[in-house]
Amino acid sequence: MERHAEAGAEQLGLGIKGVKSACAAIEREIASGTTPGAVLGVLHEGRKWFYAAGYANPKPAQGQPVPVSEDTLYDCASLTKVVVTLPLILQLIDEGILTLSTKVSDILPPFGTAGKEEVTVGQLLTHTSGLQADMNLHSHGWDREQMWNTVLTAPLVTKPDTEVIYSDLGYLTLGRIIERSLELPLDQAFKRWVSDPLGMRQATLTPSPEKPGRYAATEYEDTIQDHLCGIVHDEKARALGGVCGHAGLFATAGDLLQYTRMWLEQGAIPATASPEAEGGESRILSRAGAVAATRTHTGHMHGSNRGLGWVLKGDKMDASGDWMGPGCYGHTGFTGTSMWIDPELDLAVVLLTNRVYGGRSSSVAQLRAQVHNALTGAVAW
Repeated sequence: MERHAEAGAEQLGLGIKGVKSACAAIEREIASGTTPGAVLGVLHEGRKWFYAAGYANPKPAQGQPVPVSEDTLYDCASLTKVVVTLPLILQLIDEGILTLSTKVSDILPPFGTAGKEEVTVGQLLTHTSGLQADMNLHSHGWDREQMWNTVLTAPLVTKPDTEVIYSDLGYLTLGRIIERSLELPLDQAFKRWVSDPLGMRQATLTPSPEKPGRYAATEYEDTIQDHLCGIVHDEKARALGGVCGHAGLFATAGDLLQYTRMWLEQGAIPATASPEAEGGESRILSRAGAVAATRTHTGHMHGSNRGLGWVLKGDKMDASGDWMGPGCYGHTGFTGTSMWIDPELDLAVVLLTNRVYGGRSSSVAQLRAQVHNALTGAVAW
């Protein structure tokens, strides 16, 4: 670890002590059993570096333990919200198809029930729609049509624009808005307008579970008598086939660093991406859209500081640690994933763990803070 961390510090132009400390924090959590393995990806001033430790799957039902590598695909869980759904919605706004004030019921008429007639796209993005946080869709034996009808007709639990309630239902609905607006399934839209242009070569909403060695295993599932591996962990996404706006993305740390670089460049496609966008487009998002997404839209709500999709500094879900600046933003995923960006430092940190491998009680909250603090402190060495 030590020699690799030293090489990484030199490659990134960061202080050796900070990089070593970040790696050591990961090693401690693996040793304590919090997570069987992890991949750290760091982007600083356009230079990337990765650190992989532990196991992607320590006890597969068949075969030998699978070690983690920088190419291990992780179930990104709610990173899907900001990596898949957010950029596609912002593109639709850039193209004049939607606005933040577009009423959801104008796109999805079944949504316009139970007091939701005035709920907007912007409110779904900022989790201020008043929708409930979660819903059991998977245990009733419903077909897809019944599940979607239940999502779209769910009542509000609070008045819109009065409180942040982090809602999977809101992003499920945004995924449907994308599909209706583009007349294309969400996974195909993501590939065509986000992942391919950015060179996110392995990122997918349709993983191949027949190749389990490529994936970090998550929780044990009684129905298959094994850990989920290449199968989405989120029950709602699994019941709906995995292609959803709130969860279902599988990606490597490298894929996600490519995505963070686009945000550091305020919507531009990085020169290293070998863009495949139609017509040679040089941007994923307009600069105006990227800037708007990373400024606060909930400053008037106590304890909340959210952009469009993104968690901002000081929000109750802020996982940036102590040293990242006031302009930082990021997001976490339930399976143990996170990505955080500090534009002032030209720094992005992706931390992928499968902390749910042993159940849902393990937490990597302190690990995120420790890693972010160590790397942020290493910038000004």
